[in-house]
Amino acid sequence: MGIGKTHRYSLFGLLYLSQGAIMSFFTALSGIYLLEHNVPMAKVGIISAIGMLPFVLKVFLGMLSDKVNLLSKGHRVPYIIIGVVGQAVGLVVILFINPGTQFGLYALLVFLTLSFMALYDTCTDGLALDTTPEEEEGTVQSIMVGGRALGVVLISAVIGFIAQRSWAAVFLVLAAITVVPLPLLRGVREPERTPETTFRWSAFRAFGSKVVLAVGMYGLFNSLVTYGANQLVNPFLTTTFGVSTTMAGLYTATWGMGVIIGSQVGGRMADRWGRRRSALAAVFIGSLGVVALALTQSAAQAWLMVLLFGVGFGAYSTVFFALSMSVCEAAISASMYAILMAMANLGSGIGLALTGVLVDTPSLGYRGTFLVLALANVLVLATLPAMFGRGGQQVVEPAE
Repeated sequence: MGIGKTHRYSLFGLLYLSQGAIMSFFTALSGIYLLEHNVPMAKVGIISAIGMLPFVLKVFLGMLSDKVNLLSKGHRVPYIIIGVVGQAVGLVVILFINPGTQFGLYALLVFLTLSFMALYDTCTDGLALDTTPEEEEGTVQSIMVGGRALGVVLISAVIGFIAQRSWAAVFLVLAAITVVPLPLLRGVREPERTPETTFRWSAFRAFGSKVVLAVGMYGLFNSLVTYGANQLVNPFLTTTFGVSTTMAGLYTATWGMGVIIGSQVGGRMADRWGRRRSALAAVFIGSLGVVALALTQSAAQAWLMVLLFGVGFGAYSTVFFALSMSVCEAAISASMYAILMAMANLGSGIGLALTGVLVDTPSLGYRGTFLVLALANVLVLATLPAMFGRGGQQVVEPAE
């Protein structure tokens, strides 16, 4: 890559911190901004849906990056720069738009801004895949997951205070966070393409492998359980213990700290224990984190339980991302990784819909739903024989 390990790790961490901060705003906090501008909740939901569309298109952005060397400057870095600068400009322009009176224009700008995010997100994944040795895949993913969670923590902790004074300042702070990684992109040289790493359509046949499909299903169950449970945390605390909206933001920050810790745990497991043992351990750590929520008996105890859930969330996600890196074909690495993430996003969608239905079931409620999710997570164990069984292609274990 032409730069040292510390430089490389810092670049990945800061790019994901930016992503976490901006996504936290648009998925969790922008609703408050819209309501203050008299936007009805129906339209708030439309903005959330529009904000997710670019991440459905990530597969095509990955193919573009894999195939096209932009202006002969590289397959990753030029796209990352365009994405970062485009996101920053979008955030500045948005602050001049009144969503109450210019809703269509606001929605378009949200879509474009998050499309730039999806571009640099996909190409950052591609750059990591291109430059990370097998024995560092867990470490790199721990930095990425931890960086994204740190972005959530920072925004959850301070954005409310800034917003009380000026929403314009919020967008300017987000734009400033966005451009922080830009200096680190200077001097980054991408590896030269070889016949094995040059884009070819035939490489997509890898998705016919039971190993690749098993990794995708592992991610689907992972996201179904963790994101399904995560959706319920603040409503559970508010409904059961009367937690205020302000305190809910602090609980979210606590969850983010847990994710940071969990990402380090998951990264060490993936690199030191090997893929088989870490994949198995992550399932149980993730389940225990969800069970912790079900056992919460007070708002005071919730600080610890939410932290433990965050640890499980971070460890489970990091191990899945490392597994995904292990099976990606070099010729289509960004495309293939994006497709595996799309399978995980499908799981998120199922989990978000399913938990909403389960919570309204009188015999379950919040605690019962958490336990159902923890038990359902055991089903992911069925993917392990396909990934690690004897014969055929297997998930790559890092060299000892």
